[in-house]
Amino acid sequence: QIFGPVMQILKFKTIEEVIERANDSKYGLAAAVFTKDLDKANFVSQSLRAGTVWINCYDVFGAQAPFGGYKASGNGRELGEYGLEAYVEVKNVSSPGSKA
Repeated sequence: QIFGPVMQILKFKTIEEVIERANDSKYGLAAAVFTKDLDKANFVSQSLRAGTVWINCYDVFGAQAPFGGYKASGNGRELGEYGLEAYVEVKNVSSPGSKA
């Protein structure tokens, strides 16, 4: 897991080869897809085992979006609703006459 900026440019024959290569890692923090074909970009982004996938951009975050990796790239999520879950506990309180 390299913290960059780093860009790999590799030859490939099929999109499936690209996905297999990218997923053949014990890490899965983030990935980026650069292409003019948005259908291919969406297919690849859904197939990658990464916590964040950027399409035609990189390092773009919104505070409402969760951030965290797959596999050996972290534990849980930061930011967004998912990031708050580590700090809260759900509790149910009932009393006679309360409406459920």
